[in-house]
Amino acid sequence: MTLPTTPDAVPGELPTPGCLIWGAGGGIGQAVARRLHPSGAALFLTARTPTRLQPLAEELGAPWGCANACNSQEVDALTERATAALGGALTGMAFCVGSILLKPAIATTDAEWEQTLALNLTAAFYATRAALRVMSPRGGSIVLVSSAAARIGLASHEAIAAAKAGLEGLVRAAAASNARRNIRVNAVAPGLVETPLSAAITGRETSLSYSRSLHALGRIGQPGDVASAIAWLLDPAQSWVTGQVLGVDGGLAAVLAR
Repeated sequence: MTLPTTPDAVPGELPTPGCLIWGAGGGIGQAVARRLHPSGAALFLTARTPTRLQPLAEELGAPWGCANACNSQEVDALTERATAALGGALTGMAFCVGSILLKPAIATTDAEWEQTLALNLTAAFYATRAALRVMSPRGGSIVLVSSAAARIGLASHEAIAAAKAGLEGLVRAAAASNARRNIRVNAVAPGLVETPLSAAITGRETSLSYSRSLHALGRIGQPGDVASAIAWLLDPAQSWVTGQVLGVDGGLAAVLAR
């Protein structure tokens, strides 16, 4: 993406950004980091554990840290640390933390419901709130990850659909609250994406074949499909886009499959 680096940047655009990527150890988070790195964006990578995070950080030469995104104190501390490492002002945040629970409501336990809400909604709220507190005075961009399940009724998706629908409400309200600060808040809503998180589905031919049939374009997504959309929303060139949820789902939520 093209990023202005001089004081002559036009209104609405930002200097070279410092971008915090949550969930950078996961399939989509890693793809976002690799997508942004060649642009010269300064990145700070975070995940819950260093297992897949540290090798990526070393590959990209990016600072990193671990935090539990469901713990508000850890989120606040990590965001402040990232902001300091990125020069004192955050201009971008991509939140790629989440989970997949495929169960009808009648079979979902209290613990599963609470964990799904925590990982997909509460953690997104904490990260958004923390980023808003330290965003550059010139503005910035926050991108969250929703799901096609929040936009179309899919069997056995009750908990995740409810959590992601809440996240989409968060996007619109936060976009409205922070528009005068020139902070844009948007989300992407993927269909099924081939990542370690979805391995239980994509690793079986029967479920994989069925999932492909639900997507009008005849395939499931790859991390790069979603990462390119996130990078587009983070790009200051999209300075007139806020409060939007961009479907990146092979047509799942809007187009009848063949």
